[in-house]
Amino acid sequence: MKFHRIILSLIVLAAVAGHAADPTATNYTMKECEGSLTPYPAPASQAQYPDSLVPVFINHVGRHGARYPASSANCVKLAAALSRADSLGTITPLGRSLKALNERVTARSTNRWGALDSLGMSEQQGIAARMYFNYRPVFENGAVVQALSSYSPRAMMSMYSFTHQLDRMNNRITFTTSTGRINSGLMRPFDTVQSYLDFRRDKTWEPPYTEYFAKACPTTAIRRVLGEGYPFGNADEERDLAITEYYVVAGLRAMGMPSEMSTYFSTSEANALWSCFNLRQYLQRTATTISAIPADIASELVLNLVQTTDDFIAGQNAATTAVLRFGHAETLMPLLSLLKIPGCYYLTNYFDTVAQHWCDFDVVPMAANIQFILFKAKRSGRYYMRIELNERPVQLRKGDNATIYPWGEVRRYMTDCVPLYAQ
Repeated sequence: MKFHRIILSLIVLAAVAGHAADPTATNYTMKECEGSLTPYPAPASQAQYPDSLVPVFINHVGRHGARYPASSANCVKLAAALSRADSLGTITPLGRSLKALNERVTARSTNRWGALDSLGMSEQQGIAARMYFNYRPVFENGAVVQALSSYSPRAMMSMYSFTHQLDRMNNRITFTTSTGRINSGLMRPFDTVQSYLDFRRDKTWEPPYTEYFAKACPTTAIRRVLGEGYPFGNADEERDLAITEYYVVAGLRAMGMPSEMSTYFSTSEANALWSCFNLRQYLQRTATTISAIPADIASELVLNLVQTTDDFIAGQNAATTAVLRFGHAETLMPLLSLLKIPGCYYLTNYFDTVAQHWCDFDVVPMAANIQFILFKAKRSGRYYMRIELNERPVQLRKGDNATIYPWGEVRRYMTDCVPLYAQ
């Protein structure tokens, strides 16, 4: 018996050591492991710019703010498994706790599925206020602000929360707003671009994801709640319920509830489950070695950003000093990938390394945004631009600390990112 205990201990130690030695393993925090469901990480301070420059125009592309779960599907699936475990007598005390939590999530979200919540409104208001204070000249002297959103109610409400805050800061701004399917070409190209619809239909992204998911998705957490005697149909069902549990729990803070990640997952489990969800987004929504199509769908949006800046400089629409666009994570991921924004673009044939280099919690947290701030030099009259991801300056040149570049250079950079067939 003692010999068997020693052998068992050695096996456990070997497994732990093997995990620790895994070069692709991550150790992100529980909050980071909420992934793209993470509430917006507001900057601690605003980036400064030289006194020799005056901000004159802003292009903004943003994701909707924090929201209730997009649909009831995951809560329904989890509830069914927990109820079955309860009726079979396999459910654990932790499982009963999760069952009660899932019921609270469902009750709180009923008739609100996918809707922007008060946290999401606050996120948009905060971004708007910081934009106004940091780039006040943009909004003075009878400024006109154009705002548009996708037809999604949460994107529309994000737009109105943002513009409402700007109006509170300065009620002399004139606003024009547009929402609906007329904006889908810019805000929802994943619904309109045929090459991408073909890509999703053909599922060329699916084999590497399925292989990784089968290898990396831990089922220990779901077994802790359903009980060791729970009769899973097969390994696929077990993993599917594991990722369902993760998604329900990871979304709590986005809907204004306290985080329970550490209640139901260990750090290693949370990292592994997150990495599966993260890889799926990476493969479906960014340029990869499988296909560039997921990023190329943002070409029209990139050209629109360039054209609106050119129009302002040329005086063709000089009264409009800011153009605000509100969409989705699926709007931003392709755009950021196409523009090769640092941390948002990663090519590899080794998909188990994606979690170390492309992290959805950095790329598209709730209310994620990219801003293109156009400056004019006081003396020379030349135009310069700074790009900010989630209100933090982006460096476009490797090995260069500069974050403000001549507009002509940024313009070339952006247009060069667009495939020739789309120009």
